Amino acid sequence: MQLTIIGAGAIGGTIGAHLIRAGHDILFCDTDSAHVDALNSNGITIEGPVENFTVKARAVLPEDLPEKLERVAIAVKSHHTKSAAELLRNRLTPNGYVVTWQNGLTANELSEVVGAERVIVSFVNFGADYLAPGRIMQGNIGTFRIGELVGNEITPRVRELVDALPYAQATENILGFLWGKEAYGAMLYAGAVSDLSIADALDDPRWRPLMKAIAHEVLAQAPVKPESFDGFDPSDIEASLDRLVTFNRASAKTHSGIYRDLTVRKRKTEVDDLMRDLKGPLTNYVGTLIQSIERGERICEVANLELLAAYERCERLGRPLGAISKILEAPLRAASGPLHGIQIAVKDIIDIKGQPRGNGNPEGMKSDSAKEDAPVIARLRELGADVFVATSLLEYAAGATHPDIPEAMNPYNPERTAGGSSGGSAALVGAGVCEVALGTDTGGSIRIPAHYCAVVGFKPSFGALPIGGVTPLSPTFDHVGLLANNVATTARVFNALVGESKTIDALPINGLRIGYIKSQLLAAELQPNVRKAITDSLDALKDAGATLVEIEGTPFPSIEETFGDILLYEAWQVHGSKVESAPEHYGPETLRLLQSAREVNKDSYQKALARRIELLPSVAAIYDDIDLLLTPCTPYVAPATTPPVDTPEGAAEGMFTGIFNITGDPAISIPCGWSEDGLPIGLQLSTLIGTDQRLLAGAGVIEKILAPLVARKSH
Repeated sequence: MQLTIIGAGAIGGTIGAHLIRAGHDILFCDTDSAHVDALNSNGITIEGPVENFTVKARAVLPEDLPEKLERVAIAVKSHHTKSAAELLRNRLTPNGYVVTWQNGLTANELSEVVGAERVIVSFVNFGADYLAPGRIMQGNIGTFRIGELVGNEITPRVRELVDALPYAQATENILGFLWGKEAYGAMLYAGAVSDLSIADALDDPRWRPLMKAIAHEVLAQAPVKPESFDGFDPSDIEASLDRLVTFNRASAKTHSGIYRDLTVRKRKTEVDDLMRDLKGPLTNYVGTLIQSIERGERICEVANLELLAAYERCERLGRPLGAISKILEAPLRAASGPLHGIQIAVKDIIDIKGQPRGNGNPEGMKSDSAKEDAPVIARLRELGADVFVATSLLEYAAGATHPDIPEAMNPYNPERTAGGSSGGSAALVGAGVCEVALGTDTGGSIRIPAHYCAVVGFKPSFGALPIGGVTPLSPTFDHVGLLANNVATTARVFNALVGESKTIDALPINGLRIGYIKSQLLAAELQPNVRKAITDSLDALKDAGATLVEIEGTPFPSIEETFGDILLYEAWQVHGSKVESAPEHYGPETLRLLQSAREVNKDSYQKALARRIELLPSVAAIYDDIDLLLTPCTPYVAPATTPPVDTPEGAAEGMFTGIFNITGDPAISIPCGWSEDGLPIGLQLSTLIGTDQRLLAGAGVIEKILAPLVARKSH
């Protein structure tokens, strides 16, 4: 048989060499002049564990192809299909045909030039790599199927090819094999963003949910019944992964061709075709990451695979909770740094370059994109973090949802709220989508959802993290802070953001003086299950060696009286003109709150500011005789929906948290127990403003002591 092979690389070269050795007349065509010269001078050499041999070969550049061709095989990368097809325009003899040995769904591009009736399709799954001009490595023997593009008949020309080609078998469902390979190939693309071998990427339990989800996403798009091959069974992806690990561990080709294109040959991959042929979020995230690597913005490393796994969790766990505003594809960041490889969610009230600042408002989500990152986002990128998703929030962080924006729901009970206003961030961390998220806190908007979602919520000292590029609500009280899976993660990210290298070692629990306010534990608003969780925590700390100090007669009630006038007056300065010119912009509950802010005049505001300054020293004196102050975080467990702040329930929600926005003291919520119906409960710790490191050190110790209480009902 005479056959012209266009593309003499890994697959074309391997098959062509076997055909030459079997006595067939083969002409190679390739764009690489060095490879063409080597083939003509030295022949083609096949190396590797399968067998080693060299055969004489003939090769030409595209411009030297014969004017007429009868049988042609296309073995170029899929993104070169159009240019290869053009070589065949008006070149095939009347009975000529084309067989494709490519990855991907390329037959239609060939059909547009030569006609669908002239196209035969192959499925090739043995591993091979181009090593150097004239040298190809064959890593294993895998499935090779051939079938007609049009109709399902096994025709004489298919039989002719099967008889000639190594390892080939005929099939009546060639597209079924191609769609099976599309699913497997999409997993290979995902693994290629790392430096792991194919087997290691498929074998690690950390990536299994990602790999399974990608395969299912692709298979759901198949217009035909996908076929099994080499251990891959479309009806049993879980077991298929185990078999594929075994198959690939036995191959000398350890890494995919995509990986080699990215890291060895430094050339364009076939990813654009993948994104054209396949729809779905996961394959798109894979594609954008590979494009980022192609542009030199990233390198192949495990951190990219960790990011893809976080994207998969976003889709599987985050979206059903209404926690996601926008997923950010292949985010830019430094190649290294203390936060390298950590994925961070960001409340959609903070500027992310190229994205609108949504603010939990439908018009805001369609507004102009931010031209620059907020300083805190820019700092995260400098530290190597992946800012990968913007999270949902209560409208303008003002305590209520907009009716057209879904509320973030609780990962422990999706019929309950995640809280506000940083509920989306809390829900993602609580669901295990990511380890840490940014939130903002004006009266408890980090600590309250942390309490509801069994995560750590840290409001640093006022001004510790910059609030530039953040939609203000009340600049006197606004803070940027963190929600995280534990205190250690919180400390790691916070210390990196503030450039703190000297941290306080864990505080010894023996003799640690922990203050509590007994009147708070007797408050009518405090639910019995929350009261019990707090008292159980105090007992556990006392049993561990801490000294409990009861505090009476605090100046908290007096200074808290300043909160409303300051907050409302400043909120009116931010939103007043919009409220008057376009009240329909806001949801009804947010509008009602902002309209009430109109009633606070400047004189009342200035008096409240002065009174606050007057009382701050007496509040600070509380810490003179204690190391930490322990209070409830919120008086109840997660309700069905966040109560507006201008309702009795809404006022009660922040009764323990707002004080530390007034003082600017750092405060942190950590999990401490569970309600009878399995909802999380947190407690709050605080220290004097500027002593964030002391608070984090103390919280870390207390977190460990309370771990048995938290573990009892953890899901």
